[in-house]
Amino acid sequence: MTTTPTPAIAAGDYSASPQFVQGRFHNLQPRPANSPKIGARLYWDFFFNKPANSEPAQPLPVLPLNRLLLLQAPERSLYRLGHSTLLMKLRGGWWLTDPVFAQRASPLSFIGPKRFHAPPIALADLPRIRGVILSHDHYDHLDRDAVLALAPQVEVFLCTLGVGDRLVAWGIPAAKVQQYDWWQGTHIDGLRFTATPAQHFSGRSLRDGNRTLWASWVIEDLSSARGLRVFFSGDSGYFDGFAEIGRRFGPFDLTLMETGAYNAHWPYVHMLPEQTVQAHTDLQGRWLLPIHNGTFNLSMHAWWDPFERVHALAK
Repeated sequence: MTTTPTPAIAAGDYSASPQFVQGRFHNLQPRPANSPKIGARLYWDFFFNKPANSEPAQPLPVLPLNRLLLLQAPERSLYRLGHSTLLMKLRGGWWLTDPVFAQRASPLSFIGPKRFHAPPIALADLPRIRGVILSHDHYDHLDRDAVLALAPQVEVFLCTLGVGDRLVAWGIPAAKVQQYDWWQGTHIDGLRFTATPAQHFSGRSLRDGNRTLWASWVIEDLSSARGLRVFFSGDSGYFDGFAEIGRRFGPFDLTLMETGAYNAHWPYVHMLPEQTVQAHTDLQGRWLLPIHNGTFNLSMHAWWDPFERVHALAK
């Protein structure tokens, strides 16, 4: 079992990052000056006047998982546990992306977007986790209680700059945490993990906006003739970074692509379904699995719209 981080980033020291300017992280491309304005009416509708079809009218069917089933799972199995939380078996170990098991994607337990369905497996029933891969620190991607509960059975947390420091501040042992800038990464158990650009933002309060970095991730199994390349988008608007990632790392066998929580007023930070399919093409992807949908009510579209539109577009 080998782990080779490159290079270690000192806690709180992001000065070497080209993305870190005047105390905050920035996207490769600035927000267009003609971007739609998000006004008070949109905020009002978002919080108090969402369409009825933005949530399921009936309970969603969920296929339950258990530890025995996972212990018997073949190599390269993948399970979607909801939203952007995916469980993958690679090189005999389990890897978990953006684990969120909370009832609400919110700093408060009594208000905020509530889950449409329970996770298909409880935290306590998960097998030992070789590593957790974190894209950024928004509440629908970084669940503090889940991370702390998982910590004893997780060997390594792969994070972006600042998110790793946040985990350590929460009490995660520093020896388990590795944090990276874009285009940096590590080799673990014959797998290569690389943090790659995304176009988004970060923060968990009104005062810490963009103090931590956001990223997509490239996951590669380079240890055999059956090499595998997986792309995990995290959250992102559409930008030419997808084509650059495709040139550097593609073609990809599987892209795990954000498709949900979109709106005509914020395409800079969340892709519309048409853009998701284009990004998959830019990445030279073979199979596309749409994620970031079907779990939380985070926009104004019908809850099923991401699935229907991507399916139609992919044809």
